[in-house]
Amino acid sequence: QVQLVESGGGLVQAGDSLRLSCAASGRTFSSSAMGWFRQAPGKERDVVAAISGSGSSTYYADSVKARFTISRDNAKNTVYLQMNSLKPDDTAVYYCAARSIGSRYIVTSTSGYGLWGQGTQVTVSS
Repeated sequence: QVQLVESGGGLVQAGDSLRLSCAASGRTFSSSAMGWFRQAPGKERDVVAAISGSGSSTYYADSVKARFTISRDNAKNTVYLQMNSLKPDDTAVYYCAARSIGSRYIVTSTSGYGLWGQGTQVTVSS
């Protein structure tokens, strides 16, 4: 079964850090760009960060630049999102997503990703 499973969310205070993990299984993901998206209540799902298949290229939304870092370990089929200096505005459900096999390059639209995890809640209190 091809799937993505996120972990690492939780309740933290403003200024704290969290590390999200996305464990991929069921196929090889090294040829797929992957991304982290988030969705707050009443809002659209937006890209937070994305990484190319090789890990050599990354993208960050302006709101998280210099605070969040996306990385991947293709040997472990895992993608990470290190989140530092968290703010209440970062509160959302965070989703991991993968592009199709061979789609190595980053895109920022949700429509570019065909496989999604179930999401993990991140809540930042002030």
